[in-house]
Amino acid sequence: MTEIAISAEKTKDIIDQLQTNIGGEILERWGECTLVVDNEKAKGTVKIIPFDWGVNLMIYDIEFYNDVVIKFKATEFNPVRFIYNLQGEFLHRFGIQSKETLIEQFQTLIYTNKADGFNCFHFKKGVKIETNIIQIVRKDFLNKRTTKVSTLNQQLHEVFVDTAHENRFLHHGTLNLKMADHVKKLHNTKTKGMLRILKMEAKVYEILSLHIQQYNKQSKGVELPTSLVKSELKRIRKIGEKILKNPSKSYNLEDLSAETGLSQAKLQDGFKFLYTRTVTEFIRHVRLEQARDLLKTTDLNISQVVYSIGFTSRSYFSKIFKEKFEVSPNEFKMQTPSKVKVS
Repeated sequence: MTEIAISAEKTKDIIDQLQTNIGGEILERWGECTLVVDNEKAKGTVKIIPFDWGVNLMIYDIEFYNDVVIKFKATEFNPVRFIYNLQGEFLHRFGIQSKETLIEQFQTLIYTNKADGFNCFHFKKGVKIETNIIQIVRKDFLNKRTTKVSTLNQQLHEVFVDTAHENRFLHHGTLNLKMADHVKKLHNTKTKGMLRILKMEAKVYEILSLHIQQYNKQSKGVELPTSLVKSELKRIRKIGEKILKNPSKSYNLEDLSAETGLSQAKLQDGFKFLYTRTVTEFIRHVRLEQARDLLKTTDLNISQVVYSIGFTSRSYFSKIFKEKFEVSPNEFKMQTPSKVKVS
């Protein structure tokens, strides 16, 4: 097992000290700093993207070829970390603890340590991880005019105002599949330059709000639906992704139940938990979202859009489109600027 000690006074120090221990090349572009590694120790990237007011993002997308423990010392740079584990798994503990806690795929973790404490992350040999970490430096963040930490529940409020780092805080979140789609979109942002940073910053704050919402729910005792286990929710999420990729296909509960090996009742419970909609409502929602995009970005007429997204009745489509967007498809299309064709 390899142990790597990190003592950072700022986020960039983490990348520099990781490079010292595992090698690789550091690339800087558009304000992003990326460690690229492909050697006998690891393969992948560790990326840092700083934003304003003490908020920054770290993305680990890497596989280690030996068991690695990264031991972070809580120096004056001791942010609150909101972690979402998109792929793989790792173990976490505070330095004062001997027992490690497994952080599984799709699980969240919120923590901060006392000054001079240690945080240990144990990455297993041969396990590819993709982990999203939002780091908040409290003194800087509290100076932001729109920051209203007084609206948080008491425990999180105390964490944010603890700028002297006098207390530890740890919250192991439950499985959160809703957050996965937001984190994927963040990691797959394609634009460049300032526009890229602005888009990513907006998504970071959206994900941060989801972390806080989940913490609030768990604090009130809201857990996974009792009829479902984690593996079943993962199967249901795959069905949701399938519908998102191909909404025009004909779906019915009986076929989806057979495909997942779950009862129709479990499917409905899972969709309500993950997407706050029944299966039918989710399919309709995805189709309407795609229809709006097609009306906005293509020259297809309404009838063509209707049939391309899997509806058979134009009148029914017009009715539910107006119910959702408070404007008819015709009115929406008229309000949308004409598409300019470039030869």
